[in-house]
This record gives sequence, C-alpha cells and structure tokens, in this order.
Amino acid sequence: MLFRSSMRHIAIIGSGPAGYYTAEAAQKAFEDDVNVDIFDVMPVPYGLIRTGVAPDHQSIKGVSRRYEKVAMTDNVRFVGNVMVGRDVSMDELRGLYDAVILATGAPNDRDLGISGQELGNVFGSAAFVGWYNGHPHFADLDPDLSGKTAVVIGMGNVALDVARIMAKTQSELAGSDIVAHAFDALRDSNIKRIVILGRRGPHQIMMTPKELGELGNLERASPIVRSGDLPDPDDDAILEPGLRKSVNLLRQFAAIEDEDRAIKVEFAFFAQPIALHGEGKVEEIEIERTELVKGRAQGTGQVARLPADIVVSCIGYRTVAIDGVPFDERAGRFANDEGRILPGIYCVGWARRGPSGTIGTNRPDGYAIIDLVAADIANGALGAANKRGRAGFDELAEIRGLDIVTFRDWKRIEEAEEKAAREGAPREKFTDIDAMIQARG
Repeated sequence: MLFRSSMRHIAIIGSGPAGYYTAEAAQKAFEDDVNVDIFDVMPVPYGLIRTGVAPDHQSIKGVSRRYEKVAMTDNVRFVGNVMVGRDVSMDELRGLYDAVILATGAPNDRDLGISGQELGNVFGSAAFVGWYNGHPHFADLDPDLSGKTAVVIGMGNVALDVARIMAKTQSELAGSDIVAHAFDALRDSNIKRIVILGRRGPHQIMMTPKELGELGNLERASPIVRSGDLPDPDDDAILEPGLRKSVNLLRQFAAIEDEDRAIKVEFAFFAQPIALHGEGKVEEIEIERTELVKGRAQGTGQVARLPADIVVSCIGYRTVAIDGVPFDERAGRFANDEGRILPGIYCVGWARRGPSGTIGTNRPDGYAIIDLVAADIANGALGAANKRGRAGFDELAEIRGLDIVTFRDWKRIEEAEEKAAREGAPREKFTDIDAMIQARG
C-alpha cells in the first residue's frame, strides 16, 4: 500500500535491525515523499549486529548488507555520534520531525537481584558480550579468567553464546571478529568447568536447536546433562517442533559417555541462584533446588554451594529510559500501545516489546510501526507536512558544533578495521570512540 503526500520527515533513534527495517518500511510506504534520519550514539551503525551477535556467527552478521542498501539511498541518512538527551532533546526532535521512532533496543542488563552481585568478576551479559565484541563501553572490563569454574546464569541463546565463546580454542575463534583483547585473554584462560544454571527444566529452555547443537561439536569441550533432570520422553510430544529438537539434543548430550575433554559444559536445571559469596571477588554461588508448580519455579529449601570464579548473568535486558518519554519500569521498556507512545512518538523492536524474538522479528515489527505512522498521517493526527526535518537538525547541529559521523564516514572506518584484521579474521574492530572518529579521515 503506497501513501503519497507532501514530504514527511522521520527520525529513528537507534541503528540496529529494528531501526533499519523501519527505515526500509518507510521507503516502501512513502517512496520519494519521505526523508529518514537514523540517529545513533555510536559513530558506527548496526547496533547488536555489531556488538551483540556472537563473533563466531559471521553468517548472521551478513544481514547488515541489507541494511547497507537502505543506508546508501538518498532519503535515508545515518547520523552517528549523536546522543538524544545530550546533544538534542526529544522535544527538539518532535519539533523537527513528523514522527520520532525509538529503536534503541535494550542495552542494559536486568538486575540479578541477589546478595553478592556487587562482588568482583560478576558481570551481566551485555557487559561481558560487549567486552568480547569490542563495544567501547565495555572494552576495559578485563574479566579474570584465571580460575577454573565459570557459572553462566540463564537458559537462552545468550547463555549459550557466552559458554561457547569461553570454551572455544584459538583455532575455532580464528575466523571470527572477536576483538584482540578478548582473543588474547581467552587464549590464556584457565577455565575448565562452565556451569549453565537455570531455574526451570529442559522443557522451559529458550535455546534454539542450531545454537544448542554447536555445543556438541567443540574441539576441547564436552556438554554434560544429567539424565535425571530430563522429563519422560513421551512428554516431548506436546512441545513445539523447535523446542522438541532442542530437548532431543539435551537427551543426546545426556547419553554421551564421559569424554576426556579439557572443558566440561554442565547444564544445571532446577537451580536458582540465591547469593554470591567471596572476599572482594566472587568465589562461590549459593543455589536452591527448585520444582515446577504450574509452570513456575518454586524453591524447595534444598540449598547448596558451587565454586564460581567468574559469574555471567544472562537473564535479560532493559531499555534505557529517555526524559519525557513514558517508561514501563516493570517491563523495562517504553510504555506503549502497540508501538504508539505519545502523538508523534513511537517505539519498535526491543524498545517496544522487550528483549524477545530474533533479528528477523524486527522486520514485521518495523513495517507495522510505519503502518501506524501512515495511518496517523492519513487521519490528521500528525498535522500538516510542514516540519523542517533534516535541514532543521543540520542547522541545530552546526550551532552546537556536533561532530556527526555519516554512513560514508562509517565505510572508511569499516575499511580501516578490515585492513587491521588478524589473519583469517574479517575485521579488527575499534574499541575506542575517538579512534573510530579519527579513522574516518
């Protein structure tokens, strides 16, 4: 369905998958009658494609080529190195653009909420994944990998990513874009045991078959599942096909004879963390055995302690609140009605629905939000087409001396990263914002 009108101006805050799919949808809906500016606090685009997707999953990162096609068109512009709330306010953007769409994702870790979480060597997955993916905010994290036991809390794909990256050999990571500081730290790691901890059982995992299956093909690591944690095989029939495949993989892991591998990756089901212990730095994790009551995990009172030299919590993420935008504190996302927040303000992706779904889930989400924008334009809710959009922002940026990074600048940064890559790797990412900006020339 095409919507033709006078020129409309759309600002998208966030250049990850949700942002670029939304820009693509706007192009198709409004054709030449729209200008889209995609803002990002980073000087580089793609959000979690760059700093969230596991570095050994290069095929997934290939989706950025689709976003590049959108970015290289005349009516879509990347505006990097600009922070909403610091460099420009939401009120100013609302005054310049017909629609402001928040595609900021959910970059903050959910709080673990137990005593001892402030101890050293305890990290959220956003921080730990950001560390090995080269996110500038986490490049100096410096996790201590000298201990023998790592505990990963969570039963989703992010927990699998963290465990797999810690378990892989240098040769297995050679073709990835893991950054040098993490590549070197993992080379010197002394981790021999990785425990993946989950409050519920095998039928409640959020792990997809592809990612789970990778654990069974590692050079030096062997997955371990206790057969007693598995439900009756006949109960698998009620599961949806993808989950049934994942549970079948767990059954295969349980049947593996004890292998003499350097690293053991153990699944600990029906175990919830209740405290972390240590002197300055985590040394143990206290867990309580759970049972399922109407699908929910409840503690049984059976308590034990496990050694834990490093803990990574992979229990979900939260969106960052923005002044003047209603926020749902409990859900950790913007308060919205199917994507509408306030007149002229919308949200999409994780900022709308919370951290759920795959990268591809953001495509229909982006198209649905543009349908809302088009409907609001058609019914007069967004007013006449008289906003200044890009021209108005550029005047404001010049007055404030903002150092904007464009998509063409990004291509020069990307070229520099590719030239700096170690042998076999696709790139060596800059981990410092100033270095990124200098690399554009």
